[in-house]
Amino acid sequence: MTYEQILFETKENVAWIRLNRPEKLNALTHDLSGEILDALAQSAKDPDVRAVVITGEGRGFCAGQDLNDFQTDAELSVADHLRQNYNLLIRAIVDLPKPVIAGVNGVAAGAGASLTFACDVRIASDAASFTQAFVKIGLVPDSGGNWLLPRIVGYAKALELSITGERIKADEAYRIGLVNKVVPADEFARELEAYAQAMARMPTLAIGGTKKLMTNALGQTLAETLEAEAVLQQEQAASEDFREGVNAFMEKRDPRFTGR
Repeated sequence: MTYEQILFETKENVAWIRLNRPEKLNALTHDLSGEILDALAQSAKDPDVRAVVITGEGRGFCAGQDLNDFQTDAELSVADHLRQNYNLLIRAIVDLPKPVIAGVNGVAAGAGASLTFACDVRIASDAASFTQAFVKIGLVPDSGGNWLLPRIVGYAKALELSITGERIKADEAYRIGLVNKVVPADEFARELEAYAQAMARMPTLAIGGTKKLMTNALGQTLAETLEAEAVLQQEQAASEDFREGVNAFMEKRDPRFTGR
């Protein structure tokens, strides 16, 4: 695929997906969603990719749905628009067996906010902000926001943010546990890259397995989760990274994981 609305590159085992409609604060279109989805698929199958970063060009992360684009696709129902775009995109991020980091450089609103919620880690610039803006135009949250946000900040806070549409800044997002780290805007690019590279040096199979276990555990009994852990741990114990981790521990050195 030729990318026109994202920038996509792989550098030092990190896949970088940069939303590239800065003049529109990277508002989502059908084409933009499709390009992100394709880049995620490329990242998933590339063994050299061991971490993925989604961030925005310009001063915004993602302002949500581009309403002009939505109107031009009028023959498509709202439900089908979600099924063919955001639902696929959110599932692709959550199911990706590699760590996905949201580099939130500016405003994340509506579906753009949900995009960050789907990621495993959120690193925010102190210029970032978040808002569940759906209610302001008479809509309910979509793009997985009703499932993802309560699991990050708890039901009561998630409901409050969703029914008020309140915009919260990065420091408040950190206080309530919505983001993992806040860094000054002038240090953001450097800090985000350092974090992504550190994540890419981790045992990728174990991270992917942990994502799967924790996601599934939200709908399982304890007994079901214990059995799933036993099965997956058997697979992990056969990995090269497990052997390297044990050897490094015995030899009192830092492990050199390869993601295999």
